[in-house]
Amino acid sequence: MAKRKESPNVIVFFTDQQRYDTTGVHGNPDHLTPNFDRMALEGTFCKYAFTPQPVCGPARACLQTGKYATTLGNYRNAIPLDISQKTMAHYFREAGYDTAYIGKWHLGTTRLAVPERERGGYEYWMGAGALEASSRPYDTVVYDRENQRVKLPGNRIDGLTDCGIRYIDGHQEKPFFLFLSFLEPHFQNSNDSFPMPASMAAITRPYMPPDLNALKGTAHQHLPGYYGMVKRLDECLGRVQDALKSLGMEKDTILVFTTDHGCHFKTRNGEYKRSCHESSIRLPMAIKGGPFDGGGTIQELVSLVDIAPTLLDACHIPVPEDMQGHSLMPLILRQEYTRRDCVFTQISEAEVGRAIRTHRWKYAVTAPGKDPFLDSGSDRYVESELYDLEEDPYELDNLIGMSSHRQLCDILKEKLIRQMKMAGETEPQIENAPQKECDKRQVFPGEELL
Repeated sequence: MAKRKESPNVIVFFTDQQRYDTTGVHGNPDHLTPNFDRMALEGTFCKYAFTPQPVCGPARACLQTGKYATTLGNYRNAIPLDISQKTMAHYFREAGYDTAYIGKWHLGTTRLAVPERERGGYEYWMGAGALEASSRPYDTVVYDRENQRVKLPGNRIDGLTDCGIRYIDGHQEKPFFLFLSFLEPHFQNSNDSFPMPASMAAITRPYMPPDLNALKGTAHQHLPGYYGMVKRLDECLGRVQDALKSLGMEKDTILVFTTDHGCHFKTRNGEYKRSCHESSIRLPMAIKGGPFDGGGTIQELVSLVDIAPTLLDACHIPVPEDMQGHSLMPLILRQEYTRRDCVFTQISEAEVGRAIRTHRWKYAVTAPGKDPFLDSGSDRYVESELYDLEEDPYELDNLIGMSSHRQLCDILKEKLIRQMKMAGETEPQIENAPQKECDKRQVFPGEELL
């Protein structure tokens, strides 16, 4: 039985490209995530969690540092995290923690073995720049601290989980910070497929979310494999929970489950993410252990950029002033907390875009004439999308430009500009969308504040 520590261990169980509505607590009826669902019910469930950048590398940079992508310079993939930037690993190491990274990194200059100086301060290392480049589902190749090639047995999800459990078992005395980063349920780039683990029973009639059912895309082809990967990930989350319980470490370990972004299955653009829609930006997120046990359901809007300050704060490590995310600990501890009225998203690669999401409204703009790979931002944007998430949760009816919603858009425009300035961007000009008349719609007083 492990000796109880004064400082809790921290494990981040991080998936890739997982839609929020794959989970039971978000309404999926296919029973894919019983372990996540139990974790959400027994711990703290962030019901409204979002990514600040719906693409792999930038989202990971935001998570590791607690800063927005344009602040870091990581506004798109294939830009390495500046080695001068401090990650969670640096702060945990300074506080006396062992630190470990297992799996997909995607923040260095290479897609295979990652040079030590580009590993974000993590000590133990069993990873790769891009798992989709170094491995396949049954050929899992990672690189150790000396950058020696290591092949892990079994399906890729199981192999990484086994590695994580071995690390936990070998680190029972000193507090540790372990980041366990999977590729799944991201597609396998080499053949654009979503390969289900071979040992799983086929999912023949998967639940089809309304947006995927209504819009043309690849979901009918890819959803069974995607759901199979989600189910295996949840089984492995359960294995990590079982390992902690068996070692007497369950109460002394903070366990975080989340992902980098969602997946719209080519319904919103020619790819799987990189859009302002819920299918791209909304995340499953739950935290268990330590002060998060019994935290209930958080109704506040939460961003991935909040994870770093929250975990440092939960472990009594001072939160750096330059972090742009906000610790959730005052909310968890039922202390005074400044309510966030919206979350902010920066979009690249498919477009140079910006968006905010309130509890009811989604408002987005795009920069005409800008190159989404070369330009990190713009001084000029045009309104592109407005969705009423209360009446249209799957964003099938774009209200932008409707005269009935002009006053609402003016309010949301000011909110967006405020968020851009808070993220370190210069104040832009945002042009109104072309006006469309519609006498069947109206916004009642007070609705614009929701």
